[in-house]
Amino acid sequence: MGRDEHRKSKNSFLAQTPKNQLSDGIDVEFSEEFADQNDKEAQARSRAANKRAKRK
Repeated sequence: MGRDEHRKSKNSFLAQTPKNQLSDGIDVEFSEEFADQNDKEAQARSRAANKRAKRK
């Protein structure tokens, strides 16, 4: 028997997206081919921030 078989909960779902979240409807995709200098600097800052966060 699995763990789920022992619980009798009526609200046992996990919402994937909050119902009150608004979207601007714009889907942005990054392409290295079309990246400019600002995009590359932003990526470098993001990588540095991730490294700092992992160290703590």
